[in-house]
Amino acid sequence: MTDEPTPAAADLPDLAPATRLVALGREPAAPGAQVGAPLVLTSTYHADGPVSYARSGNPTWSAFEVALGSLEGGDALVLASGMAAVSAAFALLPHGGTVVVPDAAYNGVMATVGDLEASGAAVVRRVDVTDTAAVVAALPGADLLWLESPTNPLLEVADLPALTAAAREHGVLTVVDNTFATPLLQRPLADGADVVVHSATKYLSGHSDVLLGAVVTAPTDSGRALHERLRRHRQLGGGIAGPMETWLALRGLRTLHLRLERACAGAADLAQRLAGHPAVTRVRYPGFGAIVSIEVVGGAEGAERVAAATAVWVHATSLGGVESLLERRRRQPNEPEKVPEELIRLSVGIEDVEDLWRDLSAALARARP
Repeated sequence: MTDEPTPAAADLPDLAPATRLVALGREPAAPGAQVGAPLVLTSTYHADGPVSYARSGNPTWSAFEVALGSLEGGDALVLASGMAAVSAAFALLPHGGTVVVPDAAYNGVMATVGDLEASGAAVVRRVDVTDTAAVVAALPGADLLWLESPTNPLLEVADLPALTAAAREHGVLTVVDNTFATPLLQRPLADGADVVVHSATKYLSGHSDVLLGAVVTAPTDSGRALHERLRRHRQLGGGIAGPMETWLALRGLRTLHLRLERACAGAADLAQRLAGHPAVTRVRYPGFGAIVSIEVVGGAEGAERVAAATAVWVHATSLGGVESLLERRRRQPNEPEKVPEELIRLSVGIEDVEDLWRDLSAALARARP
């Protein structure tokens, strides 16, 4: 035995993301201590400690936040859901301020900006995020630029470095939803974003059993000021995460690199095969990630027939889990009209790709009546 302290993973330089996923957010090593992060179930703490009440903090939150913050290169805050994270980020917009948003993005975001616009709480400028010049032209006088890249469900890709640089020149705050790419494929803070948003329900937790969200801010003076505003919003707004959900998400995070590698490989394979299928009129795939969107013959009815005919693929409205999911997106309320009626979003899971292909290609045969 030795009296020398065991180094913590956080103290070791240059750890690869796969190692950080496994190592961070754990208790300090000590003889007899548990290896995993603690699940702390309490609403109340003894007086004179660092936290006085559970709405202000929880060790389980802290463990998840350390791990995600390290991956994104910033400081993370966990919230009750992806929409709680979205709401917290939009709370940074001043009342009556101007927000620039994609003309097609996650429908919860589109509904939120629609409500802000209808109530007079915000002026909304909708842009095609693939048209960098058009986005830059919309920035003067704006307060917040909201980006997804790739977008949901059209999988359009924005030039994040160019847009964040332009936003900074105009004094515009940039928020990037990084749910689809995850910090393993893209780190928006490194590209100049001010805030990153996640639906941790999706890839980060990865098992379709958790509702959770997160925001991440840059480790700068301005980022720390934003972090404090977001933390206060979480505490006073009450959109706090459950410790059990956070613990499950941290457990899921440990295998993100393995799950994402498998799912991305399957998505790339399927996108190539789908491009040659006679029932598929268009394949949308940005060349990375595990989401593929397709447009099929037969219109909305054809897409519904395909989604209802699979046995391995699960017909459900989510993404990022170990199981492969598919859905015609326009069946959802508030889905932007820019999204074609016949578009099916495919979230590729970790199953055998040959089984996925046989199941999907057989279902595609049902697209025509």
